[in-house]
Amino acid sequence: MKKLVLLLSILLLASGSVMAKADKTLDVLPVMSYESSQANRVWVGTFQLVWNDLMDGIVKGPVKFEGYKSPLVKQLNKQKFNVDQLSEDSYYKAYGETSLELKQQIEEGIKEKFNETSDILDSVDWTPGPGKYFLYAMLKKDFKFLTAFDKLKPARFAHSFKKVDYFGIDKNSDKVLDNMVNVLFYNSKDDFAVSIRTDGNDVVYLYRTEDNKTFDKLYADMLRKKDTYEGPRKFNSDDELKIPNINLYREKSFDELCNHKIQGTDMLISQALETIDFKMDNEGVKLKSEAAIAVTMSSLMPERVKPRDFNFDDTFVMFLQESDKIKPYFALRVDDVSLINKTGRK
Repeated sequence: MKKLVLLLSILLLASGSVMAKADKTLDVLPVMSYESSQANRVWVGTFQLVWNDLMDGIVKGPVKFEGYKSPLVKQLNKQKFNVDQLSEDSYYKAYGETSLELKQQIEEGIKEKFNETSDILDSVDWTPGPGKYFLYAMLKKDFKFLTAFDKLKPARFAHSFKKVDYFGIDKNSDKVLDNMVNVLFYNSKDDFAVSIRTDGNDVVYLYRTEDNKTFDKLYADMLRKKDTYEGPRKFNSDDELKIPNINLYREKSFDELCNHKIQGTDMLISQALETIDFKMDNEGVKLKSEAAIAVTMSSLMPERVKPRDFNFDDTFVMFLQESDKIKPYFALRVDDVSLINKTGRK
């Protein structure tokens, strides 16, 4: 009987540890260099676009808070991402004095440019007032792979028991798919990267690694390994590729930026938020991201030996970048596909 009780206790403890692991979240990061304790995390450049307009159009210089030193503000002020890293047809920006007229302008702008509606504009206080400004940006991407990849059998991802959907290339795939994949490097089954061609100007980078660095360092590591790799770059007929479907939606409020008086002004940030809606399957990628900052007066409120398996079935990082630019506009670290996909819109 005692042995049975002990066994049940062990099973309960084990079950508790599994449940605790399932509580991991998907963190939305404001800059590529931002550190996070979450294993699953995502970045897109949209929030940096509205911060740049806050600096250049409203504050007229670097943002600093009175009596509060923010490491995040210091990173945002560096403006390491800007519209130079995007084609003009992939983003929309607007800012001005807070008013229903500005809201209407934004709604009409994103409808005309992207045939989109906003997920966040109705949550904003549009009451006009002295020193009240609103800054907005939408980043939109919708592109296909040159040819749709094959849908593969559902399988486990990493150490999870739950199966997820995959796409890619296996031994039965049409060899025309091989031409869409470029090998950046293949150092081992746990350290490799590929790029995938699309029907437009966008490139998908997939980097298999267990490294838990910031996105900017992971991106630099990927390029360094690519530049020093001397093995075959061609995706060969015996190679395999396996990529999980991704479907995520996340909204993040950057509360640490709010309710601090901006030095040299009578203004403070009352709202700072970003949304990310991202989907990837065998046909291509869809990304929609919005970001907004609301400002008010501070007085108003406080070479191969054997076939290689490019299987992204464990922790990996993804970057999206326009082919003629030098920096990505999107980054995602995937540690638990099932958890991330639960956030996606159906």
